[in-house]
Amino acid sequence: MEASPAGVVRAAWADLGVGRDILDVREISANVSTNRVYRVTLEGGDTVVCKVSSYGSYFLFAEDHDRLHRCAKMLVGNPETQRWAPFLANVLERDGRPLTWYDGSIWAVFYQDVPRAESLPRILSVSQVENLGREMAEFHAACTPMAKQLPPTSNSVKGDLIHLLDLLESPFAAKNFNLAPEHIGVLHRDTHQLLLQFEAVHYDEWLRIPVLIDWNLGNFSVLFSNTDQGQGFRLFSRWDYDWFRLESRVFDFYFLSRVSSSTGDRTTFTYSPHTLLEPRFLALLRAYHGVYPLTADEVRFIPLAYRFFLLNYVIREGARFFRDDLCRQFREEVARRYLRQVAQLDFSPLLEALELEG
Repeated sequence: MEASPAGVVRAAWADLGVGRDILDVREISANVSTNRVYRVTLEGGDTVVCKVSSYGSYFLFAEDHDRLHRCAKMLVGNPETQRWAPFLANVLERDGRPLTWYDGSIWAVFYQDVPRAESLPRILSVSQVENLGREMAEFHAACTPMAKQLPPTSNSVKGDLIHLLDLLESPFAAKNFNLAPEHIGVLHRDTHQLLLQFEAVHYDEWLRIPVLIDWNLGNFSVLFSNTDQGQGFRLFSRWDYDWFRLESRVFDFYFLSRVSSSTGDRTTFTYSPHTLLEPRFLALLRAYHGVYPLTADEVRFIPLAYRFFLLNYVIREGARFFRDDLCRQFREEVARRYLRQVAQLDFSPLLEALELEG
C-alpha cells in the first residue's frame, strides 16, 4: 500500500538523517496545483515546510532546487545584494548541497519556514504599483550577476516549445490534451510561429537570470514602511518556486501585470492578455525602467513571453500545475480566446510609455 503524502514527509525526513523528531505534519496546500505542501513541526517547536510532488521529473525538480540554493547563497555572500539575503526561502542542506528526497516515484524537498510579513492588497494603488516596479527592478538587478555563475539548466523555453510541438503532432494529441482537433491545430500553428519569432530575435544570445514567473499575491510578502501613509513597502519574503527557471527577466512581467491590474490578482482565475496594456502596468514598467532600464527588444518580447506562458504552463504542463477541472478550463480558454486576442492587440503603447523607438 502506498504511503500517504503526509507519510512521505515523515519517510523523507527520516531518510535524510537530519535529526530531531517530527511532532506534527499539517497540510497547507493551496489546493490549486498538484503539489502538496506541509508545515512540519519539529522537536523544540521549530517548523520547516515540505513540498511533495510526483508529476513531472524528479531530475528537473532537483536541478531547480540546486540552482535556487545557489541563488540564495550568492545573495547572502554579496554585500551589494545583502538586503535580498532573507528574501528566498532556503532549501535545507547537508554538506553544502540542497537536500531532495526521491524513492523512484515521488519526491520531496524541505525549506526553512520563512517569516511572512504582510500581503499587498488585492487591488494596489498606483503608488504601490510603481513601488512594486522599482522593487522588482532592484531584485532583477541583484540577480543579474548570477547569469555567468549559475550552471545552465536542462530545460529552456525553446526546448519546451519544441517538445510541445512534438506532442501536438501526435495523432492522439486531441485525446491527450482533452481538446477538440481544431484547437490542437490552433496550438500547433501558434507554437510553430512562436519558435520562429524566438529565432528571429536571436533569443539564444539573451541574458538569462533566475526568474520566478508566478507572482500571485499568495506567493510573497512585503514589509510596509511607517511613512507615506503606509503606501511604501519592500519585498520581504518569497516561498513558492514551481515555475522557477533561468531565462530573460521579461518572463516575470505577465504576472506583474496581473498584480498591478485594476481588477486585482485574485478576483477570478483567468489568464487574459488585457492586463498587459492597462495604464497601471504601464506605470509599473516606467517605474521599473527608471531603476533598471529595459531595451526596446525586451519590451517587444513581453507579448511573446506571455504566449510562452500560455503554451508551456497552461497547455504543455497544465496537468502538472492545476487541478483537473482548472486545467480543462484554462486549456480551452487559451485555444479558443487568448492566443487570438494577443495576436490582435497593439503593444506599441508599451514602447511609447518608456519612450523607446519601435
